[in-house]
Formats: sequence, C-alpha cells, structure tokens
Amino acid sequence: MNGFLQALLLQAGYNTALVTVGAAILGASAGAIGSFVLLRKRALVSDAISHATLPGLALAFIIMAGLSGDGRWLPGLMIGAGISAGLGLLVVDWLTARTRLAEDAAIGAVLSVFFGAGVVLMTVIQTLQTGRQAGLSGYLLGSTAGMLRSEAQIIAIAAAVTGLAIFLLRRPFTLVCFDAEYAAVRGINVRATDLAMMGLLMAVTVIGLKVAGLVLIVALTIIPPVAARFWTDRPGRMVVIAAMIGAVAAWLGAVVSSLDRGLPTGSLIVLFSFALFVVSMLLSPRRGLLAGIAHRLRFQGLVHERQGLIALARAEPIYDSQTLRRLKARGWIRPDGVATLKGRAAAAAAQRDEARWSLYRNLHPEAAAGSPSQGIRPLAEVLPPDLIADLDRRLGAGSDFHEVRI
Repeated sequence: MNGFLQALLLQAGYNTALVTVGAAILGASAGAIGSFVLLRKRALVSDAISHATLPGLALAFIIMAGLSGDGRWLPGLMIGAGISAGLGLLVVDWLTARTRLAEDAAIGAVLSVFFGAGVVLMTVIQTLQTGRQAGLSGYLLGSTAGMLRSEAQIIAIAAAVTGLAIFLLRRPFTLVCFDAEYAAVRGINVRATDLAMMGLLMAVTVIGLKVAGLVLIVALTIIPPVAARFWTDRPGRMVVIAAMIGAVAAWLGAVVSSLDRGLPTGSLIVLFSFALFVVSMLLSPRRGLLAGIAHRLRFQGLVHERQGLIALARAEPIYDSQTLRRLKARGWIRPDGVATLKGRAAAAAAQRDEARWSLYRNLHPEAAAGSPSQGIRPLAEVLPPDLIADLDRRLGAGSDFHEVRI
C-alpha cells in the first residue's frame, strides 16, 4: 500500500512519475478525440487504425535491426507504425468511396489483413539473431516497465501536442459531428476536418502503443467517451469529462503496473476505464441505472396517488393496496379508508387538474403529446400561469369538470 501511494502521488522516482504523467496526458487526449470520433459515428475506425500499426511496427524494427543492430528505437517504431496506420486508413477510405462495401465491412477487411501481415512479420522477427527483439511484444498489450526516460519524455510531449491540437480544432470537429451540411455552409472543409480527426486519432494510437498496446489502445478511445455520455448531453462537457476519465484510468493503470514488472499496463488501463464506465452507468444522475430505477419508482408512486385522488373525488372504491398505502402515507385517508379534510382538498385539486389536462389535450394535442406532465404532474407545474388561467376560464368556475367547453 505504501508503494502504491508513493507511485500515485508521484513520489516513486522521477522516471515512474514521468511515465505516469505521460500516460495520464495520453489518456486525456484519447478520451477527447474519442468523443468526437464517437459523435461522428466512426468508433470502429480506431480499431482498424490500431491493428493496422502492427506491420509498420514490425517492418520498422526489421529495418532498424538490419541497419544498426538495435530495432527498438522508439521514434523509428512510431514512424513505422504511423505510416502503416495511415496506409490502412487510406485503404478503408478508398474501399468505402470506390466500392459498394459499407465502412464496417471495409474496416473488417483492413483490420484482419493488416493484423495478419503484422503477425507474420512478428514471427519473422523472432527468428532474427539480432535486433534485441526482447520486449517488442510489450507493444501488443502495453508495458511501461523498464521504459527509458527519453521514451517517457517523447510519449508525454507527443501526447500533450496532440491534446493541444484537439483543443484548437474542437469547434470544427463539433460542427462536423452534428451537422456536416451546416458546417460546409459555414465554410468548413468537411473532408479536411474528417481527415484531421482521423489523423489525430491515428497520432493518439501510435503514441499509445508503448503505454496501452495496439490491441487495447482502441478501448482508451471508446470507453471514456461512452462513460462520459452518461453524465451530460452537451458535446463540450462530454469531451472534458471523457478526457478526465481517460486521464484517471491511464494514471491508475500506470501506477499499478509500476508496482510489478509483470503487470501489463494496457490491460490495467482498460480495466480501470471499464470500472469508471460501470460507476457512470450506475450512479449518473441523468442516465444511470439507479437514477432510472428511482425515476420509475417515483413515477409509479405519482400514478398511484393520482388514481387514488381521482377515485376519492368520484367516491369510487379503491382496491389497490399500494394506492391505499400511498394515500395513507400522505395523510389523505384514515386507516379505515375514509378521506380526511386534507385528502378531500387534494382530491378536488386532482379532479380539477384532470379536467384541465383533458381540455388541454383537446385544444393543443401536439403540445400535450410532448408535455412532461402526461396527466400525472399538476399542469400548473408545466404550463405558464396565463395558459392555466385560460383553461380555468374555459372550464368555468364551479362547473362540472366532466363537461368541457371549447
């Protein structure tokens, strides 16, 4: 526990702190660009890009091993992975534009072919007698153990630059995600914006190879935005929340992986991302499961109260035990089922509101269909006072509320 707290508070050494901070910046950038990709409904593209990096990574290793005897130079590997990922992205775009293949089919083809070629090249690398191929498998699932200070600095700086680019392009990204035609009218080059979005996604993928691995980096661009969607409807806030979730997950994953050299960083980051997703899914006050259950229970309670009050106003018998419990809990009926003075007043108000609601549906059917009241909440909580006064005027003071004058 002491070691975990030291690593968590960046007190476990300069190199560990640098790796942790770099991973957090990467997670924030991945969450931010992933939000735009998700809103653009192109989340599967990140999967194709990540798997398409493998053959470029392996070829770069082979070339550098043949030239210098050491193929693990991080900038060279990132360049090779970037070229391969860019080629895969272009192939997907070409197949989608020039053939009848849907984008998901093109992504599946590119993903499988590129990844298969990469696996073959990785097998070839294992037969080499040079190149120091030990540790190259860490690029599959991510491993920060033994990362050089220079490598950690490269990752942190590259992730920060990518995050800055995402921030600067946030407005055109948002417009294109929600209304590409309107964005074009505003003078935004939609295709160039899409390419910039995919380019930044590719940059995040390449930068995160050493931290999260090419197999799992896609999760860091999808899970945080999906989790953020539970908390807000606004795209700007969604991007910020996704960046925070990605940063926290990457931070915790890097911290825990630093405690033992055998722990894969990418897997831990994905697990922490999923844990934050589960928390969001359960506890979000907007779309969380618990909030949904509480809303349904409140709605059911309001239905029982409304039906019970209407029955009291019409002197009808009440047989439902839950309705009786609700009325007793509110003090509207006595234990023997007889209405109290408070209950009679509430029943009269409910009957009048029922008449208002019936008249409102006749006068304004379209607005009534989308009303949050739906005959359950008092109409005065939904409509402005002048409209309520007009409904009361039409009903007529003291008239029979079952007879509506229009």
